[in-house]
Amino acid sequence: MTLDPPLSQPAPPDGPPISHDFCLAWNWEYDADLATLLEEACRQRGLSLLQATPTNLPGICAALGSGELGFRAFLDRASDADPQFMPLVDWAREHSVVRINAYELAHRSWNKATMHLEFLTASVHVPCTIILPPYTEQADLAPPDLGVLGANFSIKPACRGGGEGVINRASAWSEVLSARQQYPEEPYLLQANIVPVHLHGRPAWFRIIFCAKRVYPCWWNVSTHVYQPVTVDEEISFGLSPLYRIVARIAAVSGLDLFSTEIALTETGEFIAIDYVNDPVDLRLQSRAADGVPDDIVRDLVWQLTTLVAAP
Repeated sequence: MTLDPPLSQPAPPDGPPISHDFCLAWNWEYDADLATLLEEACRQRGLSLLQATPTNLPGICAALGSGELGFRAFLDRASDADPQFMPLVDWAREHSVVRINAYELAHRSWNKATMHLEFLTASVHVPCTIILPPYTEQADLAPPDLGVLGANFSIKPACRGGGEGVINRASAWSEVLSARQQYPEEPYLLQANIVPVHLHGRPAWFRIIFCAKRVYPCWWNVSTHVYQPVTVDEEISFGLSPLYRIVARIAAVSGLDLFSTEIALTETGEFIAIDYVNDPVDLRLQSRAADGVPDDIVRDLVWQLTTLVAAP
């Protein structure tokens, strides 16, 4: 799959700079559909979209540096995996661009230990958790009381996504000692396992996407990672409206415009945030991948993204 969208030629030195309404930075081949949908949404709104990919990145950076190119809104889906995109991130910050998920806020949200404490302050319910310092800061630790976590617990590095480095159903301190050395510069979270209640035979585990103040709740199968949108009737029948309030709090805590989170409903009727803030969000289309996001949701959130860019 190609990553080389057309790029307008920079203006000559004595001409006016080329200004785009929106810049999308992407480097994951599976974001191609997202880029296409965003291009179409921008066209419908009369907005111009600049796609920055590894192919045209050097030219874009040079044109930005010379003042021949500019943009007024920015969505970064690349710099977390490729530091070569950081000049775009820096330019956007220095030029007061509308940044969808400002880098410093996104970077902060990647730290689960930080978000855990922020969620507690914001009265967002989270699993019982023990936070351990990085191995490089404190190699020798006295074992805490693991009994508060239950018979089994999860071990999570604080700054990894996509389940990387996570050990589920751990039961012994020796497992913790070994895990801490896998990413020795990161704090680690030891978390109690949460068991969701079953609603009409389905675990009440939800992955919710937030975009531009819109909330998209979906049932989430933790084994297959398949999304299924929560219907209005289900929201009413099962009393799921608190999901909206909780996600709004998470948005306020994180300061992000686009993210996903996971929330489980327990047998005691408590909604507990499990996977705190996911950024960037995997936005593959469900029509392309079984574990992708339902197409209608992706199309709608892309339209919502353009509302953050469109002139008032």
